[in-house]
Amino acid sequence: MDASSTSTEVTRLLAAAREGDAGAVDRLFQRAYEELRSLAHAVRRDSGNHTLNTTALVHEAYFKLKPSDGFKPESELHFKRIVGRAMRQVLIDAARIRTAKKRGGDDAVRVTLDDQVGTTNTDAVTFVQLETALNELEKVDQRAAEVVACRFFAGMDVNDTAKALGISAPTVKRDWRVARAWLANAMEP
Repeated sequence: MDASSTSTEVTRLLAAAREGDAGAVDRLFQRAYEELRSLAHAVRRDSGNHTLNTTALVHEAYFKLKPSDGFKPESELHFKRIVGRAMRQVLIDAARIRTAKKRGGDDAVRVTLDDQVGTTNTDAVTFVQLETALNELEKVDQRAAEVVACRFFAGMDVNDTAKALGISAPTVKRDWRVARAWLANAMEP
């Protein structure tokens, strides 16, 4: 299947999903499954101590969105943003459960928000800290927080983030720099 017919099929599935066709949502996830697995792997950077593996993260995000009446993706980028947000919520929920059980543990606490998508040696405590810091950033600069969500959790590059948020690529780059600095300061021990 060439890129043109794939794009047409995705557009058709998105329209059907907006109209409430649950089967279209299933087919969207099937089409995007491998890309979502790659994104989930990049977001959680397997360090061997996670409760959720890559496949489980994608499946949990799917189950989080499946019954949602509000799941009406407008475009492929919007679909990625929604799924990225669902994966973020699944990771945070799992991290909160683990930290409630462990309260500290021996895991390294480090999140890298560099220009490469993903994290390194990220543990439950760090995800909870990141979520708290992102919620605070959202109060101060909502657009910068949305840029982080797109880049970090949805795996979008600068241009896709710009399209998804309706802003320019230079604005994304500027917000990304500001957000990284703000989050680094907020997450400092």
